[in-house]
Amino acid sequence: MPSTSRAGSLKDPEIADLFFREDPEKLFTDLREIGHGSFGAVYFARDVRTAEVVAIKKMSYSGKQSNEKWQDIIKEVKFLQRIQHPNSIEYKGCYLREHTAWLVMEYCLGSASDLLEVHKKPLQEIEIAAVTHGALQGLAYLHSHNMIHRDIKAGNILLTEPGRVKLADFGSASIASPANSFVGTPYWMAPEVILAMDEGQYDGKVDIWSLGITCIELAERKPPLFNMNAMSALYHIAQNESPTLQSSEWTDYFRNFVDSCLQKIPQDRPHSEDLLQHAFVLRERPESVLIDLILRTKDAVRELDNLQYRKMKKILFQEAHNGPTTETQEGDEPEHGPGHTGTVSSVGSNQSIPSMSISASSQSSSVNSIPDAADDKSDHDLEKDHTVMSNSSVIHLKPVHTFMPSCITQIREEQMSGYKKHSKRKSLVELNENQSTPKKEKQEWLLKQKENFQHYQAEEEANLLRRQRQYLELECRRFKRRILIAKHNVEQDLVREELNKRQTQKDLEHAMLLRHHESMQELEVRQLGTIQKMRTELIRLQHQTELTNQLEYNKRRERELRRKHVMEVRQQPKSLKSKELQIKKQFQDTCKIQTRQYKALRNHLLETTPKSDHKAVLKRLKEEQTRKLAILAEQYDHSINDMLSTQALRLDEAQEAECQVLKMQLQQELELLNAYQSKIKMQTDAQHDRERKELEQRVSLRRALLEQKIEEEMVTLQNERSERIRSLLEKQAREIEAFDSESMRLGFSNMVLSSLPKKDFISPAITLIQRISLSIVLSLLLAFLAFKGMNYHIH
Repeated sequence: MPSTSRAGSLKDPEIADLFFREDPEKLFTDLREIGHGSFGAVYFARDVRTAEVVAIKKMSYSGKQSNEKWQDIIKEVKFLQRIQHPNSIEYKGCYLREHTAWLVMEYCLGSASDLLEVHKKPLQEIEIAAVTHGALQGLAYLHSHNMIHRDIKAGNILLTEPGRVKLADFGSASIASPANSFVGTPYWMAPEVILAMDEGQYDGKVDIWSLGITCIELAERKPPLFNMNAMSALYHIAQNESPTLQSSEWTDYFRNFVDSCLQKIPQDRPHSEDLLQHAFVLRERPESVLIDLILRTKDAVRELDNLQYRKMKKILFQEAHNGPTTETQEGDEPEHGPGHTGTVSSVGSNQSIPSMSISASSQSSSVNSIPDAADDKSDHDLEKDHTVMSNSSVIHLKPVHTFMPSCITQIREEQMSGYKKHSKRKSLVELNENQSTPKKEKQEWLLKQKENFQHYQAEEEANLLRRQRQYLELECRRFKRRILIAKHNVEQDLVREELNKRQTQKDLEHAMLLRHHESMQELEVRQLGTIQKMRTELIRLQHQTELTNQLEYNKRRERELRRKHVMEVRQQPKSLKSKELQIKKQFQDTCKIQTRQYKALRNHLLETTPKSDHKAVLKRLKEEQTRKLAILAEQYDHSINDMLSTQALRLDEAQEAECQVLKMQLQQELELLNAYQSKIKMQTDAQHDRERKELEQRVSLRRALLEQKIEEEMVTLQNERSERIRSLLEKQAREIEAFDSESMRLGFSNMVLSSLPKKDFISPAITLIQRISLSIVLSLLLAFLAFKGMNYHIH
């Protein structure tokens, strides 16, 4: 059923089937309270239909937390309907009347705790074995159906008239196993239940631990750590070693059984089926051991009743002889048990933190080189006379004014030597031919030859000068063209070197930008991590301080409430004493009146009866007086007990209500604080995730912009490189074209100049010079011979 349903609502058919529709006040009579607790009260009753004696547990679901009370009632009824075992209390039905549930069960004489209270001493070992055996059979049934009792103790182990052991009080039981709620009575609680909030779930072995504590309770009249308060006991149970039996009078079987039940690690603890085979519960013992224990308990209860009667008789005797007493006596402060039964539910919350990755890419660039220009320097002289350094801006060239005259001088020397040899041979031939001619003819011929020679010499000299001038101009044009090509090569080398240097500088600049980006990214990530770590530590310290302050505040409020309750308890005995004296005075007055009536009745009967019957009448009157005085004593004790229980119950209920209200208030405040702290943690984690994502986006954007910038700069550099190379090649092509055009305009062909060897330009000039030189030699020889001939004729 959902928890939002209204308390007492039977609209749901599944819930309506859990309860009977009859009026329980018409079905059950002779209700007498036989016990009570925080849940309500338990009554002795008789079923009018079958005259069967039953026990009725009344549980109210009105007032504060009515829905929670209603859910607990539904849970217990469902649990009781599901179980059916000889060692579990029998469920007979549940009725609703005036916001109270009447839970009807079989009637039991009392609990194992009542046995300790009546006899004021521990049970015998065979009696503990019998009680434990019955409880183990009930637990084995529950555990086989995946159910957990979670509140095993002597007070919840009942005994019936035939000596049957019954498990009772399933208000804390769990229908499912494993469970994880913090439920049970502190001193009997297993360590894994105490640690359930931190370490997870537990199973039916928690009942085995509680059964071991119950064995110590039956053997020592109280569980271990009972002298501590509940919180301290829980801490000791969780942290310290397991308890053991203190006295040495118990057998090794009993000690081994208790030690097996109280194993700290649940895995080492045996199951209930295994413990049913233990020697302690299987040892031979009389079958009537529990029946004898019940009979001895009944005798002890009757002896207590007789003691109460004798006590009242003594009070009446003192009153008759000494008169009324008004003495008052300060009572000691009542001792309160340090523990109480409570149920606490805890809910744990889980959380978790994302990761961040960083990637970097590398970029490479290539340097394109411009093609080398064709080298036209095929001539050996150019290779010898010119020095061009492609890796520098210095060019060494041999000057033109030192290079050209040396060629001319060499040509002239060759021409003059050839000319002299030719002229000498020609003069000798002509001299031999003309020795026979007359002198006059010879002179005329010489003059004619001289004129012809001079004319021919002038023409040859003109041709020679023209050809020399043409040769020099061709050499100069070829040299200038080579110088121009060398200059172009140097310019290309310089541009290529400059562009390569700029490319290298850009690569270094881009690599430095990428390293700077990665260093900045690493620094930002480390700084963000440091900030988030400091923020998380600050929030943790703040939450720890808040939680510590809240816990101290809770403890202070509880101490103040306990101090208030102690003051109320200290003030209680004075008022109780005055009320007790008032009741005692009323009882004494009643006894006096009854005594006077008895005397008057005795006198009347003695007067009206024969004397022989006086003795019997007096005996009957004596017995009647004794019976009435016993009834009065019982009424007196009942009045005193009712007054004390009512006053203490009222005070305890008020104090318990105040404690419950305070605990709920403090628990709500603690839960609100935990919820607020969890919300702050979640907000902080979300903020950290958001900051990390923003940083990743910012770094990615910056990296993309940087790569885009690098790519744009590389494209710009490549475009500039291509443009400069193209412009340089176009400029050089225009210069070559202009130079070649000018050469063609002047009548020179570069192709011819480039293909003709140097000797083709020198041979015609040498032949001409040789011919001129021979003519000059012959003319000189003729002149010399003519001069000798004239001298010969004279002689």
